[in-house]
Amino acid sequence: MTPLAARLDARIAQEGPLSLADYMAECLWHPEHGYYATRDPLGRAGDFTTAPEISQMFGEMLGLALGQAWRDQGAPARIALAELGPGRGTLMADMTRALAAVPGCLEAAEIHLVEASPALRARQRETLGDRAVVWHEAVGDLPDDRPLFLVANEFFDALPIRQFQRAGGEMWQERRVGRVQGRLALGLAGEAPQPALADRLADTAPGDVVEVCPAAPGIAAEIGARIARQGGAALILDYGDWRARGDTFQAVQGHAYADPFAAPGEADLTAHVDFEAIARAAPCAHAGPTPQGVFLERLGITARAQRLAERLSGEARARHVAAHRRLTHPEEMGTLFKCLALHPEGAPPPPGVGP
Repeated sequence: MTPLAARLDARIAQEGPLSLADYMAECLWHPEHGYYATRDPLGRAGDFTTAPEISQMFGEMLGLALGQAWRDQGAPARIALAELGPGRGTLMADMTRALAAVPGCLEAAEIHLVEASPALRARQRETLGDRAVVWHEAVGDLPDDRPLFLVANEFFDALPIRQFQRAGGEMWQERRVGRVQGRLALGLAGEAPQPALADRLADTAPGDVVEVCPAAPGIAAEIGARIARQGGAALILDYGDWRARGDTFQAVQGHAYADPFAAPGEADLTAHVDFEAIARAAPCAHAGPTPQGVFLERLGITARAQRLAERLSGEARARHVAAHRRLTHPEEMGTLFKCLALHPEGAPPPPGVGP
């Protein structure tokens, strides 16, 4: 039993079964035993690998997309270049390198990173070197006095979710975490109406599961309000779809799927992103979601890959080709992952996102 499992047992004994959101929040962010609070989870030595760690091309394409959006909005002289959940800082480093090729853009940018993990902040300092960076605990702390150009890659999938199972009529049962035969497991609470799920009655049947991310709409509203008032753009990349349905809650440990209840605090916990909820909560225009492979191809990733391949041979070239495939191919990250863009009403969306 992990130290966090013992704490969760005590809490369940006192309060009763926990919502899945409370369970995820404890597992990921407990200050002493939480997954993100205590380690660098990325890379071969960690539990998973994100797109920026696969190839520099990913960050370069996103940087150029934001650079074009900056130009399309009149090249404002002072902007916030921000990232939510920036991992090791690899994506921001690759983006800024690409933005150096957009005259004036990098000079206009102040870098802002929203990161709660002390371990990852330390890695970001190492990666970004002497670049001036402002760190924030929450999205609401980002500047509100200048255009915001923001990226969130695999950020929303780690936000805690609640799960509801359709019962009869307009009734739902929440799936909650308790003790079942001596181990942590999901069970069902009693039937109750859920007014917030009224719009899901038409596309669900008894037994279907719907996931709700309580934090996502508020974060999307914060980002969208800044873009609506001051200008800018946001690129949100994650796995999911326009409207989520079904149980997508999962754990990853050692680059393999794991039981999400076996070792609390020792595995990464995620769920698919409901892009519809994000788009509807943001008080600005949106485009997409567009499959990641299509998005990157529209931005010219294949031409960039061919250019980089000219300098490679042997095993290095093979790894480079495999990285391009992994980012773009429909059977890998190309279709499951998608990009949703937020932008001001009346301004063109960032390139690459759209029908």
